[in-house]
Amino acid sequence: MKTVLLVDDDHTFLLIMGLRLKSMGYTVCTAKDAVNAVSAARKNNPDIVVLDVSLPAGDGFLVADRLRNLVGSSMTPIIFITASEKAELRQRAMKLGAVEFLQKPFDAATLVDAIESALSPGDDRRPRANAM
Repeated sequence: MKTVLLVDDDHTFLLIMGLRLKSMGYTVCTAKDAVNAVSAARKNNPDIVVLDVSLPAGDGFLVADRLRNLVGSSMTPIIFITASEKAELRQRAMKLGAVEFLQKPFDAATLVDAIESALSPGDDRRPRANAM
């Protein structure tokens, strides 16, 4: 069973996506801010991280940078999500090795597809970021 770490300060997003992913057989852990995201990653060793760019107590880029420096998390795929339309955010995410970058609002199925694609066997974890 694969573990997904959802990081977003939107409680509704965490609840809805968490329920959907659990119904698909994933183990889901959540965090609402940057500090708890790093702690949750250390504790749960997720197979993939869905990470909002804008977070309390730091941003998603700070979290990604810290995850890249954690033993056992350096190759964990990260999908960045954001409501912002700033093009530089996508570029920054790609530099941190994001496997996908999704702009809100997006359909839940789009995120599920991105998660499943990143976790599929043979995925070489190279950044794709083709959805916007």
